[in-house]
Amino acid sequence: QVQLVESGGGSVQAGGSLRLSCTSSLKYNTNCVGWFRQAPGKEREAVAVIYRVGADTLYADDVKGRFAISQDNAKNTLYLQMNNLKPEDTAMYYCARRVFCLEPRDLLGESSFWGQGTQVTVSS
Repeated sequence: QVQLVESGGGSVQAGGSLRLSCTSSLKYNTNCVGWFRQAPGKEREAVAVIYRVGADTLYADDVKGRFAISQDNAKNTLYLQMNNLKPEDTAMYYCARRVFCLEPRDLLGESSFWGQGTQVTVSS
């Protein structure tokens, strides 16, 4: 059954904003949550990750100051606010959850849950 559902993607012009949402129906707590993206022909990369039970947050260098990750535990929803979007932000964006991470890359391992992805397209 579907356990992570992303929404909020779309097409915007450079400089615009989007807010991605990822709602979870997982039946247990996941203390490591994050957003990844994958452009055609490129590897999946971490965009923003909350890990070590919320003690640390990672942002990719090229999104620092523009993107913000947050979560509403009461709604089981993870968000990614994306401002000042650039054409190079164009990609499929995925949310991921895992019980625990010591490092953000742990989300790429087994036992992580992934959404189906939402497309973000930024035109110049």
